[in-house]
Amino acid sequence: MRDGFNRMCYIINEEELNTIHLALCLEKPLLVSGPAGVGKTELAKVLSAILGARLIRLQCHEGLDESKSLYDWNIQRQLINIHLSSRTKDSEKIEEDIFSLDYILQRPLLQAITQKEQVLLLIDEIDRSDRDFEAFLLELLSDYQVSIPEIGTIKAVCKPVVVITNSGERDLSEALRRRCVFLYLDNPTIEEEACILRARVPDVLETLNENIAIAVAMARDKGSQLGFGNVQLLDWARVLLMLDADRFKKDYVVQCMEQLAWNRENIIAIMEESSGHMTNSSEDRAGKAAGNGEIKD
Repeated sequence: MRDGFNRMCYIINEEELNTIHLALCLEKPLLVSGPAGVGKTELAKVLSAILGARLIRLQCHEGLDESKSLYDWNIQRQLINIHLSSRTKDSEKIEEDIFSLDYILQRPLLQAITQKEQVLLLIDEIDRSDRDFEAFLLELLSDYQVSIPEIGTIKAVCKPVVVITNSGERDLSEALRRRCVFLYLDNPTIEEEACILRARVPDVLETLNENIAIAVAMARDKGSQLGFGNVQLLDWARVLLMLDADRFKKDYVVQCMEQLAWNRENIIAIMEESSGHMTNSSEDRAGKAAGNGEIKD
């Protein structure tokens, strides 16, 4: 499995890999928690590709219910069947026909358990949904089946691999956590950040790899409200390449920090909190590189 993650350029450590392997062996859902931007959703996408499983994604939000996540009735088709069959079938037969699986619009949860091939069900950002929706999920997560009143219990044809992501906006129920194998993804270290850059943006020079990683780590330490994640990190590296930053430049990290921001408040916070410290750091590193002729003023 490690070879698969390496192929997909996803940096993962041995402990995280063992946890994923355990969830697969036990056929239990994998609950992936951690700050926004650490790669929880990307982990599910990469795992789907490694397993050769079709990805079915349910994006959670407030007010999510079974009509949006499990099934809904295809009312138009039911009405057409009633109209065409009213003269040739009795009323009981018509009712039996229109309340069958053929007249259901399958949403992500039902799609996941009715597929004959292997699928990966991603329940993304479960903490954004209501507690009632958590309770609704328990049958699926424990027995890989769902109940529809008019039809009955539908068991999974092929048990899906289930990955649930959680950013910690609220506490999850004990019942849901008991049914899952827990994996916590933290913000990567500077070394891991540099590895991510080398894997995903290989054109970035080694000097920039390290300094971008240091800058992101400093920004996280200075203020977690800035919410820097790996996506912003990779975007920033690409911006540096687009600007033809092929050498380390004095104060370059500070000047480009705002590329990690997505609103005016972020830009102001970044510049106020990081400019002094990072300028000094940049000057120190520039001095070390001076002997190699790598500095541009």
